[in-house]
Amino acid sequence: MSDSIILGIESSCDDTSAAIIKGNSILSNIAANQVIHKEYGGVVPELASRAHQQNIIPVVEKSLTKANIQQNAISAIGFTRGPGLLGSLLVGTSFAKSLAMSLDVPLIEVNHLQAHILAHFIDDANPMPPKFPFLCLTVSGGHTMIVLVKDYFDMEIIGKTTDDAAGEAFDKIGKIFDLDYPAGPIIDKLAREGNPDAFKFNKPKLENYDYSFSGIKTSVLYFIQKEVKKENDFIKNNINDLCASVQKTIIEILMNKLEKVAKDLNIKEVAIAGGVSANSALRKAMQDNNEKLGWNIYIPKFEYTTDNAAMIAMVAQLKFERREFTDLRTTATAKYDL
Repeated sequence: MSDSIILGIESSCDDTSAAIIKGNSILSNIAANQVIHKEYGGVVPELASRAHQQNIIPVVEKSLTKANIQQNAISAIGFTRGPGLLGSLLVGTSFAKSLAMSLDVPLIEVNHLQAHILAHFIDDANPMPPKFPFLCLTVSGGHTMIVLVKDYFDMEIIGKTTDDAAGEAFDKIGKIFDLDYPAGPIIDKLAREGNPDAFKFNKPKLENYDYSFSGIKTSVLYFIQKEVKKENDFIKNNINDLCASVQKTIIEILMNKLEKVAKDLNIKEVAIAGGVSANSALRKAMQDNNEKLGWNIYIPKFEYTTDNAAMIAMVAQLKFERREFTDLRTTATAKYDL
């Protein structure tokens, strides 16, 4: 790994983040979160892009200060080109292009989903990085997929969601329970005090490796409507058990497919990535399979699970070594295939 110093910029959704990487060691990883979206129960694209415009310069400055790096020491700038919210991506892309031009350094585009997976190769992400080939269950608010990772930039999607992502299901069910946005971490916290076997919810019956989460959302909604008619305070009186039961169902859906793929492809190297990989029940399920199925598991540090610029900088570092630079005419894209 080279000693080049890369600035990574992430702005795909509602977090503005900047990080400095040297080799594959993170020197700083700064993020500004946008709390305004809580009021609306989800990310409002127009508000997100405006907040990125306000946050990006202070966040980049803070990342340089924390890393004790001068601008002229930067070897290249990596940025999230997509996928994500177009308005948000445009802010990060425009800033990265302008700064690369002013510093006369190479520009490196990064696929946000690849970055979640390759975050495992940051020095302190895991005790040891995964060995190729490995499977990576990538789960977030916008994406749910099982990826076969043959090499750094040779990835194949084995299965993906046909409708909602797992993180989206957590948030939508959280809305039914009248929980704040984002609901995933709240459900995780409340579930620890509940009985995961208190209530049963429908699981999809897809034959292949694909996922579906719209069914559980509908199942929960109808169940709640029925119970609230009988008991007005049903949600309030059963919130811990409801969260534990929902979480158990979603994690079982995720793990059943992952176990099937791992068995069918005879792969023991298994990783998780993305925002939902911070979920304690998913992490425990991975640990259990480490013992039960003999998997070598890779669970990233919490700070590398959510949208962050450290993972963008890591991919940019790998591309820098390969001299894979981006033309300054490049544009942000809301859809960007893995």
